[in-house]
Amino acid sequence: MLVYAEGVNGAPLRNAALALIERLPPDQTFVPVQALGELFRVLVGKAQWEPTKAHQCLLDWHAAFALIETSPSILFAACELSVRHDLSIWDAVILSAASAAGCRLLLSEDMQTGFTWSGVTVVNPFEEPRHELLAALFTP
Repeated sequence: MLVYAEGVNGAPLRNAALALIERLPPDQTFVPVQALGELFRVLVGKAQWEPTKAHQCLLDWHAAFALIETSPSILFAACELSVRHDLSIWDAVILSAASAAGCRLLLSEDMQTGFTWSGVTVVNPFEEPRHELLAALFTP
């Protein structure tokens, strides 16, 4: 979702991502460090950004939301998750980090919507109709 918010895949997805991010409660929104690493890789590789600009982008995201660090326990839980559910290790690290932080919802367009592991449900933020957990965030 961060890649979309940076406009890598066009203005319509950028606008949709930013509209969603603006409505997330900052004190309840976390970004796994792994997601920032992937963002940097895409910005420098696919989008051809200068590394210093991509680095600043990561610092900006860090200023906006709390980060979830990747600890050894998160990594080993991710390895088990990857083996049992056939996820890439990097997606599993993100999901494991979200679980360790006590998150109930993980916004990702890369994993299967509705997949739930250790109390965290994966939701594609661009899917319509919105998943009930995501819709609940926007209900007054």
